[in-house]
Amino acid sequence: MRNQEGRRRVGIMGGTFDPIHIGHLMLAERAYEQFELDTVLFLPAGNPPHKHGRTGGAEDEERVAMVALAIRDNPHFSLDAEEMRRSGDTYTFETLLALREAHPDTDYYFIIGADSLFALGTWKNPQIVCRNCTLLAAVRDHASRERMEREIERLRRRYGADIRLLDTPDMEISSTELRDRARRGQSLRYYVPDAVRDYITKFDVYQDSTTDEDNEAK
Repeated sequence: MRNQEGRRRVGIMGGTFDPIHIGHLMLAERAYEQFELDTVLFLPAGNPPHKHGRTGGAEDEERVAMVALAIRDNPHFSLDAEEMRRSGDTYTFETLLALREAHPDTDYYFIIGADSLFALGTWKNPQIVCRNCTLLAAVRDHASRERMEREIERLRRRYGADIRLLDTPDMEISSTELRDRARRGQSLRYYVPDAVRDYITKFDVYQDSTTDEDNEAK
């Protein structure tokens, strides 16, 4: 679908997806509906600097495989593993610049949580991020709408950011908790798609991992 200017509207759902879970999928689906997107790209993070030193997670190919399984039945979701093919640290601004260069007829909508909104100033080149996409920030109970709106206004003034609020169900699911549940042999039913649960079980994705203490944003 193209808008009146002939441009496509593509959402970007980034994350480590370790593992991908129902919360990620619901957030992407709500963005697709609320902002009338043509598609949502799922971009598993390659080597983000803020995740250095994290242990106890799935291998890169396992994370990609789980995303592929999770979205395979949704025609407006697709997988982009571009960051996984890069060496060294990977940054959002680089991903956006590459996408814009490859697809100049596309407008990008980057989906983020409330925590990422308040941490935007710590990202590498946040001004480039803001120039190359619209940010869709998910509303959560732990961050009031009024507080988020104040932060959005501040970011607009500082970076010229175009930020929209994304209304989503208040569903807090921790990937760290899910990894711990898998290690303990507890069920992941209803937390992750059945195909992802079966993959984790079949390949013992988290069974040989040591407990990690990363403070992962979900």
